[in-house]
Amino acid sequence: MPELSRRVGTFTDSVIRRMTRISDEHGAINLSQGFPDFDPPKEMMDRLAEVAYEGPHQYSVTYGDPNILEAIARKQGRTSGLEIDPETQICVTCGGTESMMATMMTIVNPGDKVMVFSPFYENYGADAILSGAEPIYIPLVPPEYNFDINLIEEGFKAGAKAIVICNPSNPCGKVFTRDELMAIGELCIKYDAFAVTDEVYEHLVYEPAEHVYMAALPGMWEHTITCNSLSKTYSITGWRLGYVVAPEDVIEGVRKVHDFLTVGAPAPLQEAACAGLNMPESYYEELNRTYKEKRDYFCAGLDSIGLKHNVPEGTYFVMVDISDFLALPQFSGMSDLEFCEWLIINTGVAAVPGSSFFREEVNNLIRFHFARQKETLDEVIRRLGRLQGLLEG
Repeated sequence: MPELSRRVGTFTDSVIRRMTRISDEHGAINLSQGFPDFDPPKEMMDRLAEVAYEGPHQYSVTYGDPNILEAIARKQGRTSGLEIDPETQICVTCGGTESMMATMMTIVNPGDKVMVFSPFYENYGADAILSGAEPIYIPLVPPEYNFDINLIEEGFKAGAKAIVICNPSNPCGKVFTRDELMAIGELCIKYDAFAVTDEVYEHLVYEPAEHVYMAALPGMWEHTITCNSLSKTYSITGWRLGYVVAPEDVIEGVRKVHDFLTVGAPAPLQEAACAGLNMPESYYEELNRTYKEKRDYFCAGLDSIGLKHNVPEGTYFVMVDISDFLALPQFSGMSDLEFCEWLIINTGVAAVPGSSFFREEVNNLIRFHFARQKETLDEVIRRLGRLQGLLEG
């Protein structure tokens, strides 16, 4: 058998999706892979039902049907304050995952370097490697997840062509401040580099934190490529609809790559999604309130059973510290991955080991998500309550 590409040996399969498979095997409550257990907005489901009979059912324009391009431009322009041309500055993709992959393949050449914050959403490193680039990891240091701006400048001096910024950050829930983004932006301009932002959780930012659009900062439109998705904002992770917003020259390249990666996103789902993109501002305000309540409710539940955790500024993820458990004799020598597998089997709750998000040696953190109905979260806390006895015993 001929040798396979050496690239595929430099990263693992998705640990997040692996934990979902293990969770399904044992009938656990899945708090590993971040998808809600409630429906999308009724307006979108009603429109989808209509589209099922009206169409379209054939290929759309590869880079996005005009209706969704215009809807994205209006919605994104309203939230960011930018004027976005739907004809030349947007590409609709098969989820935020493809938006990042198509972007990376557009901007990097083999041998280029790309900076990625650690912890990171696990796709970023793989995206860089598959594009022929070398990832440079910049630590976000727990528990506040701060970073050293000097390390970013060192990365640019070493030839980094871009920096990937997930804001708010999956998995740690950090929301980058305006001052932090300004400092990074100044370096992007100084070294003529790109900021590639993943803004999937833009509407899940909890006061007093605020979401700042990198592309809207002074001088940053020409240096920013914004990747986004409809999955989390409208609870449609299975629809696989994302998009890239960037200057015309960048989008021209992204559209070429996208065309040969996937041809195009599903035409009927693009049309139905317009109903979500056209929702009034009150929808996003209620979405934010709902998730803030879920965050506070879930964190209070974790507190009630003595689990140590961070309080995320954004996203719907919580990092839980399992150091106290790993110090117990029955868990001696156990990795965070093994602990997550034990957790599924013995409590019926699935989490993701933190080591899958960190370049550094981190074995004491696991990630839960709280995009679940209140009744589901109640059952999760009841099941995790079994852990309390281990520490007390």
